[in-house]
Amino acid sequence: MTTETAIAPERIKKPKWLRVKLPVGKKYTELRGLVDKYKLNTICTSGSCPNMGECWGEGTATFMILGNICTRSCGFCGVKTGRPETVEWDEPEKVARSIKIMGIKHAVITSVDRDDLKDGGSIIWAETVEAIRRANPNTTLETLIPDFQGKTALIDRIIEVHPEVVSHNMETVRRLTREVRIQAKYDRSLGVLKYLKENGMRTKSGLMLGLGETEEEVIETMKDLRGVGLDVITIGQYLQPTKNHLPVKEFITPAQFKKYEEIGLEMGFMYVESGSLVRSSYKAHKHAS
Repeated sequence: MTTETAIAPERIKKPKWLRVKLPVGKKYTELRGLVDKYKLNTICTSGSCPNMGECWGEGTATFMILGNICTRSCGFCGVKTGRPETVEWDEPEKVARSIKIMGIKHAVITSVDRDDLKDGGSIIWAETVEAIRRANPNTTLETLIPDFQGKTALIDRIIEVHPEVVSHNMETVRRLTREVRIQAKYDRSLGVLKYLKENGMRTKSGLMLGLGETEEEVIETMKDLRGVGLDVITIGQYLQPTKNHLPVKEFITPAQFKKYEEIGLEMGFMYVESGSLVRSSYKAHKHAS
């Protein structure tokens, strides 16, 4: 009698073009020292972003607000899911102070989803932008927001404080949305971006590839985003955070990323950042001007 052992699917080996150089440079070293000394919370460090050295060298950093526990359980995201902690109402001032200490020229602010809060966290969002502006009047801002369940009254709080760029990531194509972004909706995200654009915002969104989408589906998604007036699109490679997350189905070649860049520019996007190591905040300082 023989017994069969279940064999887990083998992970695809990372190609050579995904090798990341260690961050270097005087500016990076200086900022890394400040982050460690003052225990500043940047998603650049906590998320081990491959572009940290380059972005910090250009005076850009990303900060996450509203805690580090998300009410959603997306299949691609390494952020912990569960019951979030209570809101820290002094967080806006803490973030503003961190940006001042680091001397950041362009800050990207993002957050977990807070579906547990009646306001979705939008009050803290608005207060954070205002606090940063008071302490750092020359710093430009991008807010990478959740969908706020599509509630325009909550989105209006972001519009009222008018960051230079408002971003909301589609993440994937329509067919894969239910699997990749379990509690999100493709058309709701499109609607959020459309509403922001109609109300005078410069809009931005991001896609990650390698989850099983086809070229045709990627181009269709790009068309949908351009159709709601999107200004800036980022396209990067999905990398599996842990074995419990969705597996990488394919590593997209640099040539294919270049093709998407060319297609996006032909569609009329203001900026297209497309490459294996591109993340939402890559070259973010450019997108504010």
